[in-house]
Amino acid sequence: MIDFENGSLFKLKLTDDPGFRDEVAPLLADGEEVALTFEGVRDFVAFTNKRVIAVNVQGLTGRKKDYASLPYNRIQAYSIETDGLMDNDGELDMWFSGLGKVRFEFKENVDLPAIAKHIANATL
Repeated sequence: MIDFENGSLFKLKLTDDPGFRDEVAPLLADGEEVALTFEGVRDFVAFTNKRVIAVNVQGLTGRKKDYASLPYNRIQAYSIETDGLMDNDGELDMWFSGLGKVRFEFKENVDLPAIAKHIANATL
């Protein structure tokens, strides 16, 4: 399982690389669609209409990957912290039943209120 306690694991920026969508396509349930994708140095995160899929690329070659499925229906609470003048990164914290807190850090220029709205639409 991905170590979500390590916030630096995911320093994400928005991407529309179709390779990320193709990577998670075999994992999607019937009717599930990818809405947003974010990439880190090697890792990436896909927000679908049903869950968040976090992918931790491991090893020297990157062939080994750890996929974590975080369903929206298990979110108990979430919060966002937008970037500021001196602090250029934003954060999304989600508290999952049975898992605890999951944090994603985003590089500058990510529309965190839009992500919060996406989660609200899926959970409320």
